[in-house]
Amino acid sequence: MKILPHVVFVVPPGVHLLDLTGPVQVFYEAAEYGRPYQLTYCSYAGAVSTSSAGLGLGPLVPVEDVQVEAGDFIFVPGVDMEYLRSAAFRQEGSGFFAWLREQYARGIRICSVCTGAFILAEAGLLDGRKCTTHWKRLAELQARYPLVLAQADQLFVQAANLYTSAGITAGIDLALYLLEEAHGPLFATKIARELVVYARRGAGHSQQSIYLDYRSHLNSAVHHVQDWLTDNLAAGATLDTLAELVHMSPRTLTRTFRQATGLTLNEYTTALRQELARTLHRNPALTREAIAAQCGFRNVRQLQRILPKPVTG
Repeated sequence: MKILPHVVFVVPPGVHLLDLTGPVQVFYEAAEYGRPYQLTYCSYAGAVSTSSAGLGLGPLVPVEDVQVEAGDFIFVPGVDMEYLRSAAFRQEGSGFFAWLREQYARGIRICSVCTGAFILAEAGLLDGRKCTTHWKRLAELQARYPLVLAQADQLFVQAANLYTSAGITAGIDLALYLLEEAHGPLFATKIARELVVYARRGAGHSQQSIYLDYRSHLNSAVHHVQDWLTDNLAAGATLDTLAELVHMSPRTLTRTFRQATGLTLNEYTTALRQELARTLHRNPALTREAIAAQCGFRNVRQLQRILPKPVTG
């Protein structure tokens, strides 16, 4: 029996609800699209936690009973600052901090949302590492934990198997990024569309993406063509094939696609190939011939024509 990838959500006292439920919903929707995750909710301070808004959450699994394997995720959402500044934070969390360090050493990927970075910092996981948190709390994080390398103006920061994200909705951005890393950009885009959010990407990606742009229209047939092209670039589909896919004439599809996206089908397909080629070029194991084939080209010469020319002089 195949074991599902596991995402553990820690629910500390004073948790901010959206910091918790935003990433939860992302991974929940992944199951709806055929990529299920096992979701577990745990606590280090009793079977029930009360959120910063006064909502009780429980019963929760004790952290010592959580079973995770290398490659799984632990999410630590943001917490009310009054709790993080209290003596109870260090007293109640001392065993949890040691548990977090142990999980990280075992290859578990640990993610924080908003002020959850303070919990990772208290555990010593962020010493000497770049990280981020809500913009209002960056200075306090740096002052309280001088060994961390707090980064401003970042949606999220990855340092090895540690991921820290800025306030509230950046937790959704981070969760979408993790899905993209695991299942590809088209899958993450589908989840973002399901949640009716604009999927902002990480620092390693351009602020613009062909997978995300040209999607603000509501034409389901054009969305279907865009999805099919992204999944089947290597097939090199003809206009007739695409038109048949959505039960339109080639002429109608050509007109409809341009009205919806502002691009011709050829321009859109070329942009998809450029994006995929840039991604595949980061894999040193792939030859140019292999990249060309995956992008739907018959030879490397066709691939070279769409790639940016190197800057000289």
